[in-house]
Amino acid sequence: MTTSKVVGVGEFAVSSNPAEVIKTFALGSCVAVIFLHQPSRAAGLIHVALPDSGISPDIVRERPGYFADTGIPAILKAMSALTGSANIAKGMVVKMAGGANVMDANNTFNIGKRNILALKKILWPLGMGPVAEDVGGGFSRTVTVSVRSGRVFLSCAAKGEWEL
Repeated sequence: MTTSKVVGVGEFAVSSNPAEVIKTFALGSCVAVIFLHQPSRAAGLIHVALPDSGISPDIVRERPGYFADTGIPAILKAMSALTGSANIAKGMVVKMAGGANVMDANNTFNIGKRNILALKKILWPLGMGPVAEDVGGGFSRTVTVSVRSGRVFLSCAAKGEWEL
């Protein structure tokens, strides 16, 4: 029987249980980063809302995953603890989805684009640039990660479901 771990805004989850899926709903300008550690068959997903934690130390204490700069280190620490791997980057496959431009018709804030760039700037020096991504556009996405297969599925009302 498959069970779901649901990840809210600013949260993350990791799992090595093949009976689980990790899911996050309605990514607008937020970005989901999916981590698939192939040697251990573990998976993780983080739902990042904003690029920089400097705006709110209080939120960082409550939900480090809310920001790119605090969330990526937090989920990698959790993945390392789950897998027992000190060099978590070895064998890691990274995928990314979201970062849409929603409710910002004049591109005043560009939060989606800023999130994508901030995450890539953190991941690239770690040797974990995304191997696949579905980012930008003007629609929200729901992301589902199968821990058993490592497959990542995206969906939205306008486009249906597709694999990343």
